[in-house]
Amino acid sequence: MAQPVRDEARTNGARRGRPGYDQETLLGVCVDVFNQHGYDATSMGMLAEALGITKSAIYHHVKSKEELLSLSLDRALTRLDQVVEDARTTEGPARTRLEVLIRGSVRALVEERPYVTLLLRLRGNSEVELAAQERRRGLTKEMEARVAYAQSEGAVRRDLSPRHLARLIYGMINSLVDWYRPDRDAADTVADAILAILFEGILVRAGS
Repeated sequence: MAQPVRDEARTNGARRGRPGYDQETLLGVCVDVFNQHGYDATSMGMLAEALGITKSAIYHHVKSKEELLSLSLDRALTRLDQVVEDARTTEGPARTRLEVLIRGSVRALVEERPYVTLLLRLRGNSEVELAAQERRRGLTKEMEARVAYAQSEGAVRRDLSPRHLARLIYGMINSLVDWYRPDRDAADTVADAILAILFEGILVRAGS
């Protein structure tokens, strides 16, 4: 069971009249509970217990559990959308833009890990979840396009499907939610490893 947040962990930015939390801090605790128990299995009572406040106090910040989900997913997706925009506006060859997209996606997952974890575990059981899944498909399409551009410039093998490569790349990146340890791994080190595997493979070349 999730533990109540200690007083010292609460921010000093709580709006006047709100019981101990601002919306961002409250959202962080709720996302942890969603990830621990699953969104569908989490009740407002469970959230209130984890927060150490009453259910009615939660409604000072949001209208419903679904709004909590919507805000959480939007945080993850907005960050990932920014990564896409950064790749689009980067100058240089297609390979460089692909690398920017991959490296930025790793950093976004690491820095917004609880929110991205929630996004990856969606089941599509509500309009909010379906909308988020559609936005996520757009991200995959963007990765596919970046791969295709790199293929057209001769930086990536053309005998491989851009669609397959895009999904395999995101498969590696998204696996971080299960094993990444911030006390052991730097985001850039992980990104370097992913890029090395993609562009160079893992076999030692003769003469190396």
